[in-house]
Amino acid sequence: MAHIIVVGNEKGGAGKSTVSMHVATSLARLGKTVGVLDLDLRQRTFGRFMANRTATVEREGKALPSPVYHELPEIERDSLKAGENIYDRRLSQAVAELEAKCDFIVIDCPGSHTRLSQVAHTLADTLITPLNDSFVDFDLLAHVDPDTLKVEGPSVYSEMVWNARQLRAQAGLKPIDWIVVRNRLGAQAMHNKKKMGEAIENLAKRIGFRVAPGFNERVIFRELFPRGLTLLDLRDVGVVGQMNISNVAARQELRDLMKALKLPDVTVDF
Repeated sequence: MAHIIVVGNEKGGAGKSTVSMHVATSLARLGKTVGVLDLDLRQRTFGRFMANRTATVEREGKALPSPVYHELPEIERDSLKAGENIYDRRLSQAVAELEAKCDFIVIDCPGSHTRLSQVAHTLADTLITPLNDSFVDFDLLAHVDPDTLKVEGPSVYSEMVWNARQLRAQAGLKPIDWIVVRNRLGAQAMHNKKKMGEAIENLAKRIGFRVAPGFNERVIFRELFPRGLTLLDLRDVGVVGQMNISNVAARQELRDLMKALKLPDVTVDF
């Protein structure tokens, strides 16, 4: 059975697709067979990345280790059972087609609450939630007192994860390993960064997730997208000149993230 990694957060712009792309391609480079699903049926950022990657491989003749992108299958409505949701069937069929032949399945969720995202969370062995280092994003996880910043209670996204955990427990499945990834940590605003760090650590103990380092804001991520590349591909495609100090640092950030995920049978050696 494949290990399912879900990358989710009910807010756009948190870096879900960037994290998904790099986790999936990192695993492929580590010799794992990886299937990927993009549940944002409108924007399809992950799907576009994979299409760009395929085009780059064909155009430049470079054999880059890559995950296998899988579209959600179309389902005839008259094939549904009474009361069955068509999105449930599309997702379950896609996962069934991948899990027998993959070591990992990476599912990139949209930045909003959808039926597909909700069901995907119940499938997660590992849940990665990228979070911008801002109390605007933190509000999706928990409500805080505006004066003391003390956590008053879980918010909408945390409640959805709690429901997913309950459903998995009822089905006799192992608990979700939930990791909140702090993204876009700036070099400035140290006071805000410290307050965010304290709030996240307090919430982690309260509702049960781990905290992992993410990516700083870097232009290289946007520059590589049209070619479907990641930081790990630069040397293979002969872009040695782009490996400046910032890009080397970003590569280390990716290495740190992959180690923090503690995925089964994965040794990070890139």
